[in-house]
Amino acid sequence: MRKREDIEQFEDMMLAPFAMKSRASWGRHYAEGEHPSRTCFQRDRDRVVHCEAFRKLEYKTQVFAIFEGDYYRTRLTHTIEVAQLARTLGRNLQLNEDLIEAIALAHDLGHPPFGHAGEQALDLRLKEAGLAFNHNQRSFDIVSRLEKRYPDFDGLNLTTEVLVGILKHETLFDRVGRMAGDEDKEFARKMSRPCSLEGRVVDKADSLAYLNHDIDDGIASGCIGPEDLASSALWQRAVSRIRKAPSGSGEAMFRYQVVKELIDMQVRDL
Repeated sequence: MRKREDIEQFEDMMLAPFAMKSRASWGRHYAEGEHPSRTCFQRDRDRVVHCEAFRKLEYKTQVFAIFEGDYYRTRLTHTIEVAQLARTLGRNLQLNEDLIEAIALAHDLGHPPFGHAGEQALDLRLKEAGLAFNHNQRSFDIVSRLEKRYPDFDGLNLTTEVLVGILKHETLFDRVGRMAGDEDKEFARKMSRPCSLEGRVVDKADSLAYLNHDIDDGIASGCIGPEDLASSALWQRAVSRIRKAPSGSGEAMFRYQVVKELIDMQVRDL
């Protein structure tokens, strides 16, 4: 079995100088011993996949309700697509794919159903009580406090790099800083650090995934048609570049090819 030290040495040799190396991690809020065969970011990824909040993503929809069909994206399929796109981007940039995957898989754990419309509806209701709702902050709360899987601490005790990536560096210094004690103040200081390039890549992959896949779902549902996108220069470029669909393949094949080309163009443009 390959040792953790071997993986870390491989990162030092193969990743770009500006990539986040596992051995240089800013650490966890609660100190833990190292794993013999997994890096800190690999452990974070595994913790996210096995947590309760991750399983609940299956029944949270992006735009359409579950009963409208099993074709449309859910928050879980969106999360998997973001992880795939982000790893592709990260690989091209020689970034740390394990950190990227951990952030991507955790980034929407706190998202409510019905996409950003659902988030806005919750925020409006909570503001009536002097509160607010933000899915990035909710994701942070889930992994840092609400998950109960370990006897020695609340949350998943993820590395600071993953937590900052989840927040997309929407600074929570004042919010976290309200916690009492020197140890918590040190945690707040860590959380004020800039987001890693790996976190930025996940943020871009998130936008690429939902913008293009909402087009796919929208056309498939009949809510919009190709004619509604005719004024988009990017759409027209994608249409002009796709290969001719097989005879008799129908509109679905056309849609798949155009959306695929849209994503590919935007990934290469980054």
